[in-house]
Amino acid sequence: MTIPSRGRTAHVDTFTRDHLPPLAQQPVYLFDLPELQFPPQLNCAVELLDKAIDRGWGERPCILGPDLRWTYAELQRKADAIAHVLADEMGVRPGQRVLLRAPNNAMLAACWFGVMKTGAVAVATMPLLRAKELKQVVAKAQVTHALCDLSLAEELQLAQPHCPTLTQVRLFNDASPDGLEAAMARHTRPFMAVDTAADDTCLLAFTSGTTGEPKATMHFHQDVMAICLCWPKHVLRANADDVFIGSPPLGFTFGLGGLLLFPLSIGASTVLLEKATPPVLLEAIPQYRATVLFTAPTTYRAIAEQARERRLSVALGGTLRKCVSAGEALPAATRVQWKDATGIEAIDGIGSTEMLHIFISADETHARAGATGTPVPGYQACILDPDGHPLPRGAVGRLAVRGPTGCRYLDDPRQAQYVHDGWNVTGDAYCVDEDGYYRYQARTDDMIISAGYNIAAPEVETVLLEHAAVAECAVIGVPDDERGQIVKAFVVLRAGHAPDAATVNLLQDYVKRAVAPYKYPRAIEFVADLPRTATGKLQRFRLKTAP
Repeated sequence: MTIPSRGRTAHVDTFTRDHLPPLAQQPVYLFDLPELQFPPQLNCAVELLDKAIDRGWGERPCILGPDLRWTYAELQRKADAIAHVLADEMGVRPGQRVLLRAPNNAMLAACWFGVMKTGAVAVATMPLLRAKELKQVVAKAQVTHALCDLSLAEELQLAQPHCPTLTQVRLFNDASPDGLEAAMARHTRPFMAVDTAADDTCLLAFTSGTTGEPKATMHFHQDVMAICLCWPKHVLRANADDVFIGSPPLGFTFGLGGLLLFPLSIGASTVLLEKATPPVLLEAIPQYRATVLFTAPTTYRAIAEQARERRLSVALGGTLRKCVSAGEALPAATRVQWKDATGIEAIDGIGSTEMLHIFISADETHARAGATGTPVPGYQACILDPDGHPLPRGAVGRLAVRGPTGCRYLDDPRQAQYVHDGWNVTGDAYCVDEDGYYRYQARTDDMIISAGYNIAAPEVETVLLEHAAVAECAVIGVPDDERGQIVKAFVVLRAGHAPDAATVNLLQDYVKRAVAPYKYPRAIEFVADLPRTATGKLQRFRLKTAP
C-alpha cells in the first residue's frame, strides 16, 4: 500500500513509503506549537546545514575531535562532495537506503548529511554490530549502498556476500585510491539538495524487540526538525557558544540528536570521540572545554568522584554546565552523587527509538529525585491500564505518549502492539505523582536495559543455543548497581560439559563473537532444568523472582 505524501515526494525508489504502517495503525500526531508548522517540502540537511551557512555561521567551529576542527562551511563542503559521490558515481536515487557504519567521527557526520542531501534514507547502525546482525538490518531495510569506516569494514565485508541487495560499499577514513576521500576530491561543486517532502522518510533506526528480530523505525525529515524544536528548546536551552560532548553512538537516536542534530540546530559545536569511555571523557571535557555532556547514568556513576577531583564543572572552576542523562532510568542516588560531586543537577529524560528522542523530561530547576519529569512541550502523555483506559495519579500502568513524532515500524505487524487508539505505548511501566511528575517503575516486556543499551533476551538465547554445550537456556535482566541491569543466562548443559568457570568463559566469548559484545551474559547460572508451563512455554517470571 502506498500512502500519499502531504508534500511532493522526491522518492524515486518508493520502498519506504510503500511499507509505512496503515494510517489506521499510526499514532495521532500533534503539531500544536507554532514552530512545528512545517511546509510541505522540507529537507533536514538544508534546514540544519545549508541554512547555517546562510545565517553567517560558516566559520563557526562545528565538529571537533582529535587533531580535527571543522567549521560549518567545511562540514557542508564534505557533505556536498559525499552527496556527489553517492548520486553521480554510486548511482544512489532518492528513497534508496544507505547503510552508515562508523564510530563517532566527523566523516560519519558528513556522510549522514550527504545521504540527507541526496534524498536517500540513512540506515544508522551501531559500531559494535556483527555480521549476523548487519545481515538482518540490510535484509529488513533492503539496503542498496553502504558507507563504512575502514576500521569497521571487516564485519560488513563478511555480511555482504549474504546480502543480494547491497551492491556497493565505499570505505572512508581510507587513504587508498578506492576510498571515499579519493572520490570526494573529484567533486568540488556545491550539491543542490533534493527537494524532499516533509514526510519523506530520511532515517531508519533499528531497535531490537523482545523477539530479537530487528524492528526498523521510520522517521521523516520533519521528525528530525521536530525533535530539534521541542526538548532542546524548552528543556535543554543550550546556546551557540556551547560545546557538546558525550558517549552515545550516532547510530543510537539519543546520540544522533544530542551530539549532532541539536548542536547544529543552534550554531554550537560538538566533540565526536570514537571511544568515549569514562577515562576518555574525563580527559576530553577539559581538553575541548566542553559545556554540555550527554551520557548514561552508568557513566555518571563511574566518573563522579574524578569529576570532583578534576574540577570539571563551572561551579568548581571548569567548563561543564549542563549534563543530560538518558538511555536508562536515572537512579535518585546517582542524581545526588553527581550533584554532590559537581554542583550540576542532571537533566533526566526518557525517549525511545520509535519516538526518535526525549519526550518526558525536566530541566535543572524542576528536576526531582526519582522522577523522570513531565511531558516535553509538543508532547502529551498518560498512564494506561491493560485495557487501554487512563489510570488515576499514583497508579502504575503503561506509559503512553503522542506528539509530533511517533512509531512507524517498517512493514512489521508489531506496529499494532506499540500504537493503541492513537497513543504510542512505550513498553515502560510508570506512575504519575500528585504534582504531575512521571516516575519510572520497570519495563513491561523482556527487554534488558544495561548501561543504556537495549538488549533483547531472546536474541542472546538464540546465540547460546547455537553452541554445542547448551541444551536449553533462558536469559533475563537482573539488577546491577553500576549498569542498571546486566544480562544473566540460565543454562542447561548437554552431557559431557562441566558447569564450571571455564564453561562460563567459553559461552561468554562465544556470544561476544556472534553479536555485539555488550549483549553477552555477564552472569551465567547452570541449572538442571528451566521452569515451563504444561505446554512447554518458558516461565520467565519464575526466573526473575528466584532467590
